[in-house]
Amino acid sequence: MTETTKAGAEATSITVDVTVDVPQAEAFKVFTEEFDGIKPREHNLLAVDVAETVLEPHVGGSVYDRGVDGSTCRWGRVLAFEPTERLVFTWDIGVDWRLETDLARASEVEVRFVALDARSTRVELTHRHLDRHLDGWQSLRDGVASEGGWPVYLQRYAALTAA
Repeated sequence: MTETTKAGAEATSITVDVTVDVPQAEAFKVFTEEFDGIKPREHNLLAVDVAETVLEPHVGGSVYDRGVDGSTCRWGRVLAFEPTERLVFTWDIGVDWRLETDLARASEVEVRFVALDARSTRVELTHRHLDRHLDGWQSLRDGVASEGGWPVYLQRYAALTAA
């Protein structure tokens, strides 16, 4: 897995990628249908433990956590769902790690699936427009770029594709 950030301390996006040994269609399917196994349970804005994370596979769908008590926390909205090539969803979590209700202040996560050959795919995740979160957005950027952020999601994803 490689990690890159756009040049400079004021970079408004981060990019991480991983290459998996599955065809492009399978790579897309695992990411979108098994997102529950990719997102760590400890990444939680609910008052209770997360029972599951749901990614609704269509434009206008939600990305949300369902708690063990049935409560939900929607923290993203699907903006693009293009099998087998691309998924885009909003990041409705503010710099204080609470839900962002002002959608103009939401950043975006784009995941691209690039076939390298018939049996391997590079998955590129870019979290962009982080400056939309306004004051303190740099700390959010640094958090999602850290080892406990998007890199751990891609590590868990790679493990799912290898299973």
